[in-house]
Amino acid sequence: MNARDTQAAAPKLQPRGSSQGGLRQYNERVVLQAIRLHGALPAAEIARVTRLTAQTVSSITKRLVDDGLLARGEPVRGKVGQPSVPLSLAPDGAFAIGIKVGRRSMDVVLVDFTGRSRKRFTLAYRFADPDIVLAEIDRRLKEIRRSLGPGQRERVQGIGIAAPLMMGGWQQLLGFPERIGERWNRIDLQAEVAALTKLPVDLIKDTAAACVAELVAGRGRSIRSFLYVFVDTFIGGGLVLDSRLRSGLNGNAGAIGSLPLWLAGDRPGPPPAQLLSIASLLDLERRYAAGGLDVAAAGDERAMSAPWLAHTQAWIGEASVAIAHAIDSAACLLDLEGVIVDGSFSRPLLATLLQATDAALGRYSWEGVTRPALHAGSIGSDARALGGALLPLYANFAPDRELFLKVED
Repeated sequence: MNARDTQAAAPKLQPRGSSQGGLRQYNERVVLQAIRLHGALPAAEIARVTRLTAQTVSSITKRLVDDGLLARGEPVRGKVGQPSVPLSLAPDGAFAIGIKVGRRSMDVVLVDFTGRSRKRFTLAYRFADPDIVLAEIDRRLKEIRRSLGPGQRERVQGIGIAAPLMMGGWQQLLGFPERIGERWNRIDLQAEVAALTKLPVDLIKDTAAACVAELVAGRGRSIRSFLYVFVDTFIGGGLVLDSRLRSGLNGNAGAIGSLPLWLAGDRPGPPPAQLLSIASLLDLERRYAAGGLDVAAAGDERAMSAPWLAHTQAWIGEASVAIAHAIDSAACLLDLEGVIVDGSFSRPLLATLLQATDAALGRYSWEGVTRPALHAGSIGSDARALGGALLPLYANFAPDRELFLKVED
């Protein structure tokens, strides 16, 4: 059995409990996690998956049903014995709010216990003014609170914010006023949002949040180690090793947007261009603008139709080669099982970009290293806001709180 087969045979994000005493809360979380990963399960299957005793599972699931976190389904009758009753997550068992603050738009979502979006608000802007962003967040938080009943309000676990680490950076590329950049450099976004609510507030890098969503609710559940690539105004990413999001010392692990595209020379001159200067949607928008076309088409189906298509194809030709370079470099360093690519654009554009990237990867020599499998992301534009909402849900209900909240020392 080779290394890839060994990895494929390993359990993927498999929760395991203990039947020893003193672990009641932990085992409750293990049961909830098992159902979140596998879907509705009868008690016997929960015991098999978690390796808890049948008696322990029976006791735990009764408490969770009584607490409104699990719901009993219709009995399923088999050929022998008593009918089994599938248990699933109760949608109203808990809620969380995810906020994505982007360079061109922001999203606020209310997510239920199953991870389904109950409410979604979007605000587009030319550039992110902190005053406008905070006013919109305040308005949407109040609206969400009004929309929930008294019992539901008490079940909101917290707020997760997904935002770039340097909102005030790249002023020249983005063309926003210097005063806006200076304001972002001084502001503590997490503290500002916390002042608007009594709920706990977490903050995570936007592309890392998208990676969290893919890890928990997408293809990442079956891939132990992968590089996550998210194409937005700027391309960025996240890194998952052994089913854990790795943040790094400064929260920049997986920040492929800053990857140089060629060697620095030994003579004075500008540094090599970064991946983000070629493979970001900002570059695609500029191509549209130069052609007198609506730049908003980069995020919708128009990108793959005339008159935008010719510009899109030219961008894909350059972006795919640059992304392949980043993947090859990462694979040599990290021995990845796979690479997941997603972005704030249409699924046809994602499929075409993946096809071109896969072809570009084929032009590299893979001698001495294993070429990782290339996968399309399963969530899309909502990945960042969803990942933010998952932070408080996992903090309160997952057995491993450090799955993606821990920053390595």
